[in-house]
Amino acid sequence: MDITSEIAAARASILSRIADAARVSGRAVEAVSLVAVSKQQPDERIDAMLATAQRDFGENRVQEAQARWAERKTQFSDLRLRLIGPLQSNKALDAVRLFDAIDSLDRPKLAAALADAAQKAGRCPELLIQLNTGEEGQKAGIAPGEADAFINQAREAYNLPIAGLMCIPPADEAPAMHFALLAKIAARNGLRELSMGMSDDFETAIRFGATQVRVGSALFGARG
Repeated sequence: MDITSEIAAARASILSRIADAARVSGRAVEAVSLVAVSKQQPDERIDAMLATAQRDFGENRVQEAQARWAERKTQFSDLRLRLIGPLQSNKALDAVRLFDAIDSLDRPKLAAALADAAQKAGRCPELLIQLNTGEEGQKAGIAPGEADAFINQAREAYNLPIAGLMCIPPADEAPAMHFALLAKIAARNGLRELSMGMSDDFETAIRFGATQVRVGSALFGARG
């Protein structure tokens, strides 16, 4: 099987599983979008994925995304590029100019930098706040107990358009309780978007209300 056929088959399989999980949960299939995690993937696999009509992509680093997507964004007007990795405050302006969504807002300093960057750029991407639901010391994100205050601060102090929340559950814990916690915090703050679930657990995430699932290896295969 050539790369184009391989990628198309993988995407069709993931979309079918998303649809099945949504139906089982009593949700509309179109309520869940697939974000293809394209970080570190070779050009031929990116182009093969674009050929399937996949248009939502997730990247981890600003500079890597600039190199990969700047030209492609001029070719595909409906492309939606999401930053799903950590963002340094000094890269905020570059990120605001390139990305359609930034899913990793995780501290007041970055909120201030994004507000300033949005004013300079004359645009603001969709913003999701990353929560550290497992309160892991090595992982970025706002602690659950501080989430309500930070959401309010981002909205009121920095006038940022917060659309939802994102999390990455601890690798050694069942993800369901983390997805449930994220959904609960989002609901009480009136947030519609839940970015949760990856290649190994996206069906569980859909059951708990995910509106976006981030899939890399199950779509692209091993990274190049």
